[in-house]
Amino acid sequence: MFVDTVRFGRLTVEANNVLLFPDGLVGFEEERHWILLADGNSDSVGWLQSAGDPALALPVVTPHRYVPDFSLGIKRADLASLPWKPQDQAIVLVIVSHNDDRLTVNLKAPLVVNLDRCLGRQIIAVGSQPLKYELSDRPGFLKQSA
Repeated sequence: MFVDTVRFGRLTVEANNVLLFPDGLVGFEEERHWILLADGNSDSVGWLQSAGDPALALPVVTPHRYVPDFSLGIKRADLASLPWKPQDQAIVLVIVSHNDDRLTVNLKAPLVVNLDRCLGRQIIAVGSQPLKYELSDRPGFLKQSA
């Protein structure tokens, strides 16, 4: 299938590589189909590109790379929509935002993605994770990216 994007142009995507977020994302509840892309200029950043909105691409990172003591507490009920098997591969991503000339990530509402089943969910983390964890002073982050 083809997905037209503003940032990356026309993409050829295998249907089994499209991630389904059944509940959407906070602020983008109507967008349920996403494509996870690598950034050609930075190995630390990925992009979550909406399959339905060509202009919607969200930069994402794995929190473990930038938050040394990151620990994710999840309620079992929050993962009920993702059928897990012990051998399934999963990743945790956080969305990068630009706030008051600072780059931040929302550690309170990370994305949990089951890569084997192409299913994801944005959850609310248990515990006291910050909504705006600053990244702008972290070396090598978002140099010139897509």
